Formats: sequence, structure tokens, C-alpha cells
Amino acid sequence: MSAAEEGGVFHRARGRTLDAFPAEKESEWKGPFYFILGADPQFGLMKAWSTGDCDNGGDEWEQEIRLTEQAVQAINRLNPKPKFFVLCGDLIHATPGKPWRTEQTEDLKRVLRTVDRAIPLVLVSGNHDIGNAPTAETVEEFCQTWGDDYFSFWVGGILFLVLNSQLYQNPSQCPSLKQAQDQWLDEQLSIARQRHCQHAIVFQHIPLFLESIDEDDDDYFNLSKPTRKKLADKLIHAGVKVVFSGHYHRNAGGTYQNLDMVVSSAIGCQLGRDPHGLRVVVVTAEKIVHRYYSLDELSEKGIEGDLMDLIKKK
Repeated sequence: MSAAEEGGVFHRARGRTLDAFPAEKESEWKGPFYFILGADPQFGLMKAWSTGDCDNGGDEWEQEIRLTEQAVQAINRLNPKPKFFVLCGDLIHATPGKPWRTEQTEDLKRVLRTVDRAIPLVLVSGNHDIGNAPTAETVEEFCQTWGDDYFSFWVGGILFLVLNSQLYQNPSQCPSLKQAQDQWLDEQLSIARQRHCQHAIVFQHIPLFLESIDEDDDDYFNLSKPTRKKLADKLIHAGVKVVFSGHYHRNAGGTYQNLDMVVSSAIGCQLGRDPHGLRVVVVTAEKIVHRYYSLDELSEKGIEGDLMDLIKKK
């Protein structure tokens, strides 16, 4: 059964929008709210990383199942409920054509079906989801399984843009798809400028940069210098305040002009010293405030008082 058929939390993005949030009801500012951001559950990476075979390893993912279940349970207990739960890519580890891809996908779907039905899921494509050099076929597979690879939606007067960052990282096998996303993004950013939305926020898997717009190309963990600068300038011109991403499996980020780049660590495999965790993002009329919580911390203590005060402020 596909995500489109399951109903419940799988508000599959179609037609470049998310039907969980009708634009006619959500385009005006209604007051502070918050959402939960996770990244890289990546079922299978922990085993693959431990064996040193990231290309062909990953035949076990019980640890990732337990961690993602813990994340979902923590989110379901939050009160008030978040507006949505966004996963910033690398949903599973097995890339297109690799073993265990179907099994990892089904196990992740099973866990995500337990998300409270009042909390829509927003799913972002990562390089493991569509391949390091995506093709029209791998992108279509993602769209059929999880929903559109790029789309926009409004929540309480805030414009959210979900991008397929792999089309910036390596569009060599699908140049027409990159052109289509570029045209669509220009149209969306024009709307952002015209509507003077309260804030505009971007979700993508690969960060523009890890610390600085001028840092060296990593060839994997960030976008190339020319690409990142062109995209960042375009976003800034349209009034985008923050870009959230995953991919790095560590917390990082920086600021370029008035654009914040927030790199959030993983629910699954950690490549640094951060705990498995989730990020709480509070949106007020004046600012966007975010804080990373370990899964244990969020499960046991919930959201801290200062953030709750911002959420409840009228």
C-alpha cells in the first residue's frame, strides 16, 4: 500500500503542495506556533557505518527502528501538538537498486504510521532516497512512495518551501528536472515577495554550507560554492529567513547576510558527538527560535518553559 493510499499521517504532497494545509485557510498570520524537525533516520546506516561498508552494508536497522519509535512517541506526547513533523531527508540508507531498500521503506512506513494523526508529516528527499546522481526514474519512485520531491505550503501565514537539494548537487542525469525546479522556485519566491509573508522557511537535505558561505567545497556535505551562493542570494532577495537541513549527521550552521543556515543532527546514526535527537522550532511574528533536544531529553522533560512561553504568547 502506498503512502498515498494509507491516509492518516501520510498527507502526501501532490501537485507541488501539501493538502494537509489548504492555502486559503493558512495564508494569514494567526499567532505563534511550533513544529518538530528531524533528519536522517536512515534505516541501515548504523550497521553499514560500523562495518565500514556504507555502499553495500546496512542489512540490519533495529537500532534505527527503536530510535525513530522513540522520536515518534516523544512527539505524540507533546502538548500543545506541533503543527507538523518534518523529516529532512535520508529516510532510509539503501539507495535505488541496492538490497534491503523495500524492507527499509516498509519498516519506516510502519513506524511513521504511529505518528498522531493530528500531526501531518512533511517528507524531504535526500541523496539516499533518490541516489547521489538521481534520474527521472529514481525521483519518480520517491514521488510514488513518499510524495512530491519539491513543494510549498502555508501554515499560519508562513510560506514553507521544500526543495530537492540533489538537483543542485548533481543533476547530470536529469537536467530537465533541475530546470523545472528552478522555474518553480522562482515562481514561489516571487509569491513570497509579493505577499509579504510573515516569514519564509526552506527545508532541504543537503546544507548550503556547514559554517560559512565561503567555506571550501566538500563534494558531499555541502553544495558547491557557485551553487550555494547563487541559491542563497536568491533566497535572501525573496525574504527567506532560514534554511533547515540534515545530511551532516552533526549539528552545525552559520549565517550569511540575514539568512540562517541550520544543520540538524540525525535521529539515526551520529557521525559526531551529538545525541540522537530532534529540533523544536518556534515561529513567532518577530523571529524563528529553534533548539535541539536529545530524544531522551524530549521524551522525559518535553519542551522547556521559555519556548513554551513563546508558543503561548498572543
